[in-house]
Amino acid sequence: MNKPHKKLDAWTTAIELAQQIYQKTDSFPSKEQYGLTNQIRRAAISIPSNIAEGAARQTKREFAQFLHIAKGSLSELDTQLELSVRLKYLGSREWTTLNDLLERVDKMISGLIRHLGAKS
Repeated sequence: MNKPHKKLDAWTTAIELAQQIYQKTDSFPSKEQYGLTNQIRRAAISIPSNIAEGAARQTKREFAQFLHIAKGSLSELDTQLELSVRLKYLGSREWTTLNDLLERVDKMISGLIRHLGAKS
């Protein structure tokens, strides 16, 4: 199986972000297991998944479409993490680490979209 996504820094960094999300949300209250924790994890998984699916598509346009979906999941994740900070489920140090990764992934995805010649 050809795996072009594994050559992309955006995918690798998005996987790192998802891994960090899983580790950080382990300490969330158990009452959030089927609520916020689940939503955060799903958004985090969606980012590298959409990068991978797009990279496997036949056209640049299709790839760009999946990159835009990944950016939407990034925004969703950012919102959920902001709520987690306000609810005091995440500390400022954890937030800073995750936010730095969010921003890195966002810049990488935006760069890929520009490279593909699609509007971001």
